[in-house]
Amino acid sequence: MSTPATDRINNALRAPADGTRAKVTREGWIGWGGVALGLLAFVITLPPFEVRTIVPSIVLAVVGVVLGVVAWRGGEKRIGGGAVAACVLGAVGAYGATKSGVSHLEVVVSWSALTAAMLRYAAPLTFAALGGLVSERSGVVNLALEGMMLMGAFFGAYGADKTGSWVWGLLIGVGAGMALAAVHAVFAISLRADQIVSGTGLNFVALGLTGYMYVETYGENGTPDDLPQVPDVRLHTDSLGFIGQAIDQLNLLVWGSLLAVVIIWVVIFRTRVGLRLRAVGENPKAAETVGIGVFRIRYAAVIASGGLAALGGVFLSIGFVHSFSQNMTAGRGFIALAALIFGRWRPGGLLAATLLFGFSSALAQRLPEFSPQLATLFQALPYVLTLIAVAGLVGQSKPPAADGVPYTREGK
Repeated sequence: MSTPATDRINNALRAPADGTRAKVTREGWIGWGGVALGLLAFVITLPPFEVRTIVPSIVLAVVGVVLGVVAWRGGEKRIGGGAVAACVLGAVGAYGATKSGVSHLEVVVSWSALTAAMLRYAAPLTFAALGGLVSERSGVVNLALEGMMLMGAFFGAYGADKTGSWVWGLLIGVGAGMALAAVHAVFAISLRADQIVSGTGLNFVALGLTGYMYVETYGENGTPDDLPQVPDVRLHTDSLGFIGQAIDQLNLLVWGSLLAVVIIWVVIFRTRVGLRLRAVGENPKAAETVGIGVFRIRYAAVIASGGLAALGGVFLSIGFVHSFSQNMTAGRGFIALAALIFGRWRPGGLLAATLLFGFSSALAQRLPEFSPQLATLFQALPYVLTLIAVAGLVGQSKPPAADGVPYTREGK
């Protein structure tokens, strides 16, 4: 039986519920073609193709610019402008590649090594971005992802050290992130405090707490060298080309981050629990009218987001670096928020964004072969992309309708 409340929920959720996107126009496809040509203009100068003349790249870039202009004039200004930018950058990159020695290119552009490193750098961002997704889909902005990652990183290492088990370290780290998230939930949901202020304050709390405990526990010696580590998974796929070599030996939590993307997508878009979560994030008043517990779902979502973000921190300390250092997350929680905006609050989109950030970080580690100055500059790219995302220049991303809006029950 249809009621005004259920109609409001259905109207709010109709587009997100089926996970579909708006139909791409003819001009949109033309614009994406321009983007692809810009990318191709650069790729053909890299191993294994190694075209040593700039002419083919210039031709591809010019054609791509024309397609971008056509898309722009057809009304697809964002995609058209992106195509022009991609072609200009592709031509510049191709020029640099053709002027570089082949031996340098083969060292820097090792696709198997780059792909493996990209997945490793993307894993903590993916966990944190998924945490932000769960929280914001319920209507609560979680700016404390950075602090929750840091809590996971320290307490994951601390727990692994004290118990002698990486499993217990993982559980303790996740529990620490969830505890910090519970504090955020109390302020944001029950006390209806400003969610941005609450998240920012908790980031400072996590930074101070982990720094103090690190100094008190380990002093100048740092975490022990024999810290239990999350194991790698050996697949014996190194004979299957560069993809097989890239995934042949990745950490268990790297695979866990990819699996988490699928699980979160299924839960949010294909289950009754996900439907209720999205209903609370879009129209909490209508959701409560039909018997959905707004406060209960928001509490569960925020605490779950803390656990996911903490998994990213646990991976950093006992899965990747194999040690802990103060403030080792280094802004990754904020990059995860940018990935969430890039991905338009969808698991697949945020994964693409975290892979982009991860690739830029992986490439930055190999650029010293050309120039230390260039490598230092490129390491800033993830943060530049963060600024672009937050400024809204990469697309008109629309969060859930009730995101960041405290809810007050009727009559209270």
